[in-house]
Amino acid sequence: MLKLRLKRLGKKRSPFYRLVIMENTFRRNGRPIDEVGYYNPMTKQYKFDTEKIKIWLGYGVKPTETVFHLLKKAEILS
Repeated sequence: MLKLRLKRLGKKRSPFYRLVIMENTFRRNGRPIDEVGYYNPMTKQYKFDTEKIKIWLGYGVKPTETVFHLLKKAEILS
């Protein structure tokens, strides 16, 4: 099953996340199928490719709980 989830990058104690499409059995920082945005919790900065996200959600990709709340905050999901 495909999931829309966060992939952790960055240094120790300064995380940076990419929003990716992955199989749910892959490890957290494994190879993604597609990258559709990023989120920096330190500066609260984010950028999402809304077109790609809506296409993938149309295919049946399920966002994780954290990603779901980020997308609601960005007003991509209602």
